[in-house]
Amino acid sequence: MEGPSESESMGVKALVSAYSNRLWNRFLGFFPSDANFLGKISTFYSRTNRATSRRRRTCLPLPLPSNSLDASMVTTEASRVFDVLEDILENIFMNLHDIQKNLLFWQSRAEGSNAQKVYFMIFERGPWAFIDGMLQLIRECVVKGSSLHLYHSASAQISERISILTSLRYSLATFLAQVYMEVDKFGEELLKDPEKSLFALMVTINGLFSELEVAVGQPHAMCRSDFSVGGSYSFVLQFEKLPEVNQEGSQWKDCEIRDAINLIYQNLHKLDTYLSILVTKYRKPRKVTLYWFRYTCGAVGLSVCSMWLLRHSSLMGSSDINNWIHEAKDSTVSFWNDHVEQPLLSIRDELFETFRKRDKGVMELEEVQLTANSLHRMLLAFSEQTKGQKFPENASDQEMLEIVMARYEKEVMHPIQNLVGGELVRALLIQIQKLKLDIETAMLELDQILKANEINFAILAALPAFFLSLILLMLVRAWFKQDTRAEGRGRIARLQRRLLIVEVERRIMQYQACVDQGLEKDAQCMFGLVLYSLDRLYSAVERHAKATGEWLCLRQDIIDLGKPGLQSAHKLIVTARMERVYDCLLPSSRRQ
Repeated sequence: MEGPSESESMGVKALVSAYSNRLWNRFLGFFPSDANFLGKISTFYSRTNRATSRRRRTCLPLPLPSNSLDASMVTTEASRVFDVLEDILENIFMNLHDIQKNLLFWQSRAEGSNAQKVYFMIFERGPWAFIDGMLQLIRECVVKGSSLHLYHSASAQISERISILTSLRYSLATFLAQVYMEVDKFGEELLKDPEKSLFALMVTINGLFSELEVAVGQPHAMCRSDFSVGGSYSFVLQFEKLPEVNQEGSQWKDCEIRDAINLIYQNLHKLDTYLSILVTKYRKPRKVTLYWFRYTCGAVGLSVCSMWLLRHSSLMGSSDINNWIHEAKDSTVSFWNDHVEQPLLSIRDELFETFRKRDKGVMELEEVQLTANSLHRMLLAFSEQTKGQKFPENASDQEMLEIVMARYEKEVMHPIQNLVGGELVRALLIQIQKLKLDIETAMLELDQILKANEINFAILAALPAFFLSLILLMLVRAWFKQDTRAEGRGRIARLQRRLLIVEVERRIMQYQACVDQGLEKDAQCMFGLVLYSLDRLYSAVERHAKATGEWLCLRQDIIDLGKPGLQSAHKLIVTARMERVYDCLLPSSRRQ
């Protein structure tokens, strides 16, 4: 829902383009029709005019015979006509896509609840609509106690847009199907004898443009008053008619072919102008208009934050921001040292300084061994003196400790006496030596445990930095890899491509149902929508299929689905095979 100023500007641009095209054609009318130089300029002007209006893209190929791929078999006349036909298909595909996007938006709004429709009328149509909607809502709630009028107004506007866009889609899809069928019928003849079939094809296309003029213009005659610019001119769709030249002959001159081609480009330009004005009036709101309330709240919040920062900045004589910057810098440096640099250095030391640490462990082990040997000698001397017999050198320390403890218990009975003249002091010293050995052994084991887990401790210290880096990497990947469209690489893009196949299947079945019921026009419309869906699928899978080497087979399957003579049952078999065979159309969970 755009404002009147935007519609008026679009109408002015359309009229300027239409008038410039008409003046150019009148200028060429002053010169002979066989002026090759001016003819080339005219052709160049038509092609350039269309090239500037939209970027040429890859679209569904023409239904030509397989031997048409041989460039040597395509004559100059047929080649020029094929270029024109490709431009017609491209033009209709692009206009259908524009209409389809807007139609899907209004259909989604129509399926919403009453509250969602009221919210759309108030918050998603711009600031002026917000003011009008709020005043109307307050007036209805105060006077009538309900907001049904606002809801009915929203439903009426949404229904109107759905009706107009659906009618436009019907007309364009029918025209697309008719052109495609005619190309399929004349394709073989154009390759074999282009002189005979060229005139019939051009006359047929001219008639199809006349039918499109009636189909597109008549249902929207009530809207033409909205196209007026300055109240003095109303833009009406009126195609140029093919002049009746040499109809009884079988051959066309080069100038006549050129004039017919230029006429088709003029009609395409007029169709673009008409549809751009009409679709602009009933298009979905722009993103800025749709989310203006959020953007406004964000701008207000940003302004408040800016004022708060300005108050704490040096411009207002405050040093708070400088202090915060220094604190943030120190915190960042500390975080880097504690969670990145030091853990990495620890891991490096553990991995590359193993031999140095092993030597240090050997030295500590030797110290413990010296203490153990000293204790063994003390136990051996004490036991030999106490028992009065010779003990072997390899006597067990545990047996000798039992002798020491038995002697210690006996000496403790008279501590004062045995402290001076007994063996109590030696027993105490032996126990102290044993305690020293136990402490050194425990410390050695604890040191070995800590050394064995130094890498684990370093990894634990680096985990915060690792998780922070992982989150940043995921955000950057999501920003670079926007795969919401069918041309993307992610899971959502694969889902969109599979939904395109589902849409092709559904419209093939609708087409067959119309054929069975004898609804010829509806069947042509459904076939045109099938071609539109195939075009979207063709553009979405081309890059991925070329990467996997499946493009030749997949391209042929898509072309077969667009053949008018192929039965619907065979087409459904082809779509079922496409869903389960081609890698670019498989769901992510089934990929190997």
